[in-house]
Amino acid sequence: MLPAIVVETLPRLTRAIQQLAKHPDDDAAYTLADELTGITAMVAEKFTNDRTAEGIQKAQQLTVGCVSLGLDEELPNQDDLAALDLLIEEGAEHAFQVGFRMIKDLVAMPEDALVGEYDSDPVYAQRRLRDKFFDICLADANQNWNGSERYLAQLKQRKEVQAVVRLANWLRRHNTAGPVKDADLNAEGVIALAIIFAVEGISHVVARTGQKEFERFVKAVRKDKPDYEAGWAQLVAQVPVQHHSVLLERINSYRETCTVLQSIKGRTAMKTLFAELENYAGSELDADYS
Repeated sequence: MLPAIVVETLPRLTRAIQQLAKHPDDDAAYTLADELTGITAMVAEKFTNDRTAEGIQKAQQLTVGCVSLGLDEELPNQDDLAALDLLIEEGAEHAFQVGFRMIKDLVAMPEDALVGEYDSDPVYAQRRLRDKFFDICLADANQNWNGSERYLAQLKQRKEVQAVVRLANWLRRHNTAGPVKDADLNAEGVIALAIIFAVEGISHVVARTGQKEFERFVKAVRKDKPDYEAGWAQLVAQVPVQHHSVLLERINSYRETCTVLQSIKGRTAMKTLFAELENYAGSELDADYS
C-alpha cells in the first residue's frame, strides 16, 4: 500500500515570507515585520484582547489568515515570490484590507432563504462579522490552512441564496394585490406561491395569499383546466432576465414534485390542499380567511 501524499498548504503570508530567505532584503524584512505587528495590535484591540497573551496570539493568527486571504485574492495564479513583491510594494496593510473586505462582503450576503429583522440589526451584523472573521482567517503561520478554499465555497453558497432572495424580493415588489413589505422573508415560500398561482394563466404575480383567494384559485383551475406550461411561460416573461435561472430551476422542480399542483387536478379536499400549500409557502400565507 502506497503512503498517502500530503500536500503542504501553509498560509500564503508564511510562504511569501519564506521567499525572503532566498531573496534577502533587510529593509523590506524590517518594514514588513513592523507593519504586521501594527496590524496585529489593531486586530487585538478590536477583535480579541490586547491585554492578554492569548488575545495577542489569536490576533496574530487572524492577521496571518486575513493577509493570506487577501494575497490569494490578489494573486490567484501567481507564485509566492509575486506575493512577497506585493507585500513589499503595496504593503501588508493592503493585503489585509482586501481580505477583510472579502469577509465583510461575505457576511453582508444572506446565509439562507429565511431572512429576518435581525439580519439588518447592526449589533447582530457586527457579531456575524467577528464570527466569520474567526471562522475563515484564524490561521497558524506554521500549519496548513484552507481558509481561502472555505471562503470560496461559502461565497458560492451565499451567491446562490442571494439570487433566491433577490427573485423573492422582486416578486414581493410586483405582487399584483400590492407590494409586500414585511421585514421577515421566506424567499422559497414567495417563489413557491408565484409558481403555483402562475398555472392559472392570468398573468398575476402572487407573492402573498390567504385561504379565501386560494380557494378561488383552486376552483378556477379545476373548472378551466389551464395549461400549466403556458402559465409558467407568462410568469417567466414578466420576471427580469437576471432572475430567470433561479425561477426556471424552481419551475422544473415543482413541475415534477409539487403535491399541491398534482392534487388540484383530483378531488382532494380544500382543507387538505391548503395544508399542503402551507408546507411550501410557510409564513408567506396570511393567517386570516381573506
